[in-house]
Amino acid sequence: MNTDTSSPAMEDNELPRPCVLIVDDTPENLVALEVVLEDVDCDLVTADSGNDALAKLLKQEFALVLLDVQMPVMDGFEVAELMRANKRTANVPIIFVTANSRDDRNIKRGYQSGAVDYLFKPIDPMMLRSKVEFFLQLDRQKRRLEAKLAKARASERAMNEAWFGKQ
Repeated sequence: MNTDTSSPAMEDNELPRPCVLIVDDTPENLVALEVVLEDVDCDLVTADSGNDALAKLLKQEFALVLLDVQMPVMDGFEVAELMRANKRTANVPIIFVTANSRDDRNIKRGYQSGAVDYLFKPIDPMMLRSKVEFFLQLDRQKRRLEAKLAKARASERAMNEAWFGKQ
């Protein structure tokens, strides 16, 4: 018999809407990816350079980053390495999206720099949506667990204060 009388688990509609960052220096590619993902339940944010992406990553939380490899000034590998070196962005999943050749060295470098997946253009829309939706589902689960943990910690503090008074 379930004796849990606590409130029901946090509903998805109570969670902040997840955001996906799309990074590509080619405007047409940004638009194409936005069109493919327009029906996915998330907010899409675009960045047209590595520097723009890093600035946006420091200002808001993202459930996932779709990152072009070949960009001027700072390529996708460098962006990924800088993300992994920063505590705030270290665990944001990265899917590389590239027109690069299927050279094993590039693929290996992508995974070494922190990618969770590596997709080649032209992108299969169904495959991309499926992968994005999977990472959004993981993000929702993580946020629900974080909310439960915060609630449990608040209850523990309240209980300690009731038993031992404010310290």
